[in-house]
Amino acid sequence: MAEVEIKREKKKKRIKEEPIDDDDVGTLQKSANFTLKPSAKAAKLDTSKWPLLLKNFDKLNVRTNHYTPLPHGSSPLNRDIKEYIKSGFINLDKPSNPSSHEVVAWIKRILKVDKTGHSGTLDPKVTVCIDRTTRLVKSQQSAGKEYVAIFKLHSPVESVSKVRQGLEKLRGALFQRPPLISAVKRQLRVRTVYDSKLLDYDESRNMGVFWVSCEAGSYIRTMCVHLGLILGVGGQMLELRRVRSGIQTERDNIVTMHDVLDAMYLYENHKDESMLRRVIRPLEGLLINHKRIIMKDSSINAVCYGAKIMLPGVLRYEDGIEIDQEIVICTTKGEAICLAIAQMTTATMASCDHGVVAKIKRVIMERDTYPRKWGLGPKASAKKALIAAGKLDKYGRANENTPKEWLTSFVDYNAKKPAAIVAPQAAWEIHPQEETRKRKLSVSGQGDVTITTAIADENCERKKKKHKVDEEEVKDPTTPQAADENTKKEKKKKRKKDKDRELNEVE
Repeated sequence: MAEVEIKREKKKKRIKEEPIDDDDVGTLQKSANFTLKPSAKAAKLDTSKWPLLLKNFDKLNVRTNHYTPLPHGSSPLNRDIKEYIKSGFINLDKPSNPSSHEVVAWIKRILKVDKTGHSGTLDPKVTVCIDRTTRLVKSQQSAGKEYVAIFKLHSPVESVSKVRQGLEKLRGALFQRPPLISAVKRQLRVRTVYDSKLLDYDESRNMGVFWVSCEAGSYIRTMCVHLGLILGVGGQMLELRRVRSGIQTERDNIVTMHDVLDAMYLYENHKDESMLRRVIRPLEGLLINHKRIIMKDSSINAVCYGAKIMLPGVLRYEDGIEIDQEIVICTTKGEAICLAIAQMTTATMASCDHGVVAKIKRVIMERDTYPRKWGLGPKASAKKALIAAGKLDKYGRANENTPKEWLTSFVDYNAKKPAAIVAPQAAWEIHPQEETRKRKLSVSGQGDVTITTAIADENCERKKKKHKVDEEEVKDPTTPQAADENTKKEKKKKRKKDKDRELNEVE
């Protein structure tokens, strides 16, 4: 028996070693068992290396997987080059002499686009990372910033520890007034410094370098002056560099103006898009830290037109969403549709089947990127058919040809209901309770009680009288001669009256 088993093993080894021909399919099927074995383990999809908003897509909470995929739109990285440029941003290392506005204008001219923006201005002599995008510039401007600054103290300090202590005091909410040379109104305001760290200090030259993380709109020049005041020696800022703006840092694909010029030259003259795609990044890269909600393809265009984000259109949603939190609504391909303010928490979304999930803050996607999918229901289709047949007017309102069944069955929820007509209360009508209260006030001597309605009536009567007098003057225009005679008569009457008064006084 042992010899037979050894022979079988040898035969099997020969079969594996020999190359199998396409015609010899029968021997291949006999050599192995081609069947799917039952297993309790579900196949895992590794999305940890997926780009941008689709990263860790499998870890999102699933509301439903049932939707109709549409062939419209595309992944942010696979967009057409013109669309890619329009919906992108550049993490730019700004040169230190020109201002931020000048640099943005140059980029606009180089890339030949309609709009450019930046995520915060600084002085012309400051090197800074700016992001070029117009739709998300507000959210980037309000995000935190990080700086590295070089300062100089006017006199020597006892020790480096004193400088560290002074920096530690300049944390939290601080009063700041912009410097004399600044682009904003010099008003006292409060700005928060989250963290600061002394990186280096040279005692021989009284110069130091520190890193600071602060709120948008903080003035580091003012902070250096305050540091000098705290130490009692005076101080000023020499150099400043912004190392983080929002979520973009110095290490996140930073480019220079020369890189932008070279990339555009390669695209225009050699039709090479690779460098331009490396310099410009999709705007979804700015929204990586936002909580996500994935929408169905059929509801995307409605959101672009301003519709509410309702729960039936949601496919997946992230953990930890809170009410009034800023979130991003995106497609199944990873495109950002809009920024929104959450109206439901994650727990509410899991337990409800209807309701408003979020309200739109800023729409990012262009309209009609995806097809319209509203107005295709039975009522809407019947309404369109009646409009085409002339039984409703072009706005969908009833006319003389409208069938009675439609008038009774159709309810227009968009039509404004007429306000209920309230009969005006007469001016002289006063409730008995108010009357007794007014009498009590007058008796107690607390002050005269005036009825506003009576005053209003008097004013109306005066206006009417003035109006009548004006109309009479217009109807009976007198000649200039008659007017002069009337004025002379009036003057004579006045003189007579004055004489009579003088005589009476003498008597």
